[in-house]
Amino acid sequence: MTIAYPLDLLAEFPGWSTKFELLHRQEQSRTEGGRTIVKDLGSPLWQATYQTRTLSANDLDYWRARLDLLEGGLQIFRGYPLSRARPVAYPGASALPQAVTLAALGDDNKSITLAGLPAGFQFSVGDMIEIADSGLYRVMEAASATAEGLTGPFELRPHLWPGTVTGRAVRLLRPACRMTLIPGSLSSDADVSSGRGSLSFQAIEVR
Repeated sequence: MTIAYPLDLLAEFPGWSTKFELLHRQEQSRTEGGRTIVKDLGSPLWQATYQTRTLSANDLDYWRARLDLLEGGLQIFRGYPLSRARPVAYPGASALPQAVTLAALGDDNKSITLAGLPAGFQFSVGDMIEIADSGLYRVMEAASATAEGLTGPFELRPHLWPGTVTGRAVRLLRPACRMTLIPGSLSSDADVSSGRGSLSFQAIEVR
């Protein structure tokens, strides 16, 4: 079987994302009068920490091999917070809308309107969505779809990346961004007496 990238590494991951947050690329300076000035050096990137539960020796070796596929930081995988693989209001394994699209962009570059949703479909604060050819975004305010399948405008973070255009597909099930392993962050120590152990690593979004 051919290995395809970005690797779908997390679909069977036996653990959790202990951190998934934005890394703001900013610098601060202070004036003589005590004013603090913050300057953006670029749009923020998602960063994450993943950790498995305690694994048997065989399972630990399996996941060491899976992480070897990332070749340090050379290859990419689909990264997302494992707590938000689905919208909050729709837990379990029920089907989610498949034909959702980006209908409109706000002038503020941080709000959107979606189309193609069933009437009453709800987004909650903290939900994640993936906009094709744009990136992964976290929902900042609750929204619901009308009878016409449209949401009202609602805000996201980070701000929309340059090049985001209407009509793009929006993914609700395991929405993700392209991430790479941070070299040197992988740890897979095992207990000397049993061979059991856990594996953890850090990752950052790549554009």
